[in-house]
Amino acid sequence: MKKEFKAGTIFGAVPPVMVSCGDMKNPNIITIGWTGIVNTKPPTTYISVKPERHSHDMIKKGGDFVINLTTKDLVYAADLCGVISGSKNDKAEKAGLTYEKSTHVSAPSIKESPVSIECKIKQVIKLGSHDMFLAEILAINVDDSIVNRNGKIMLDKAELVSYLHGEYFELGRNLGKFGFSVNKKRGNIRNNSDSTNKKSAIGRSGKPMESKGSGKPSSKKGTEKKNRTLSANSGKSITPTNPGSAKSKKMSKDKYSHMKNK
Repeated sequence: MKKEFKAGTIFGAVPPVMVSCGDMKNPNIITIGWTGIVNTKPPTTYISVKPERHSHDMIKKGGDFVINLTTKDLVYAADLCGVISGSKNDKAEKAGLTYEKSTHVSAPSIKESPVSIECKIKQVIKLGSHDMFLAEILAINVDDSIVNRNGKIMLDKAELVSYLHGEYFELGRNLGKFGFSVNKKRGNIRNNSDSTNKKSAIGRSGKPMESKGSGKPSSKKGTEKKNRTLSANSGKSITPTNPGSAKSKKMSKDKYSHMKNK
């Protein structure tokens, strides 16, 4: 039997992304939990930001932003960028991140993130506690380390993380491909964790997403992202660790509460 709770923002796991804004001369980063895809053609995303946040006006005046996906190795940086203010701190310097020039927007990208999504704002909707920035995705820049020799993006190799009610989690094993429930070759739900290494990122249609690149072999991890513009058609809990210290920094759930209202 289910128990009724008062209305709130409880939901499933969300991506704790690092949104870079401003420009190369005056950049900033804000960690956002309220984000996702809202339309396919044209590819459209959103971020919801409180008006009192330092980045809010930078995003609104700049007219664009970049969504940088967070990996297991970047979870400390993402958390830090969500709890300190850019009005008093150089977030990139403190988090050990590097800005790099984007290809289609003024806002910089974060070099250390394997996937940077360049977005142009189309509409700002005032909702109450947050303003929603609806934006068209202009380009997706992906690091060579997660692009195979056929030009397919292997997001399962990126070690992305999710945010669930105040805690960060690694993404788990592959349970199946889109449409497996009606596939003629039906089988049991995947129970082999190694199978995740054989599957590529799944797009809207359930097929692996492909880039417009030439499909050259991927280079070693750590190389710079290639500018691959995608077609419009086309749980363990993690304790954030400071890369500059051998000792993990354990933070209370209260410190993560800032993400709940993003």
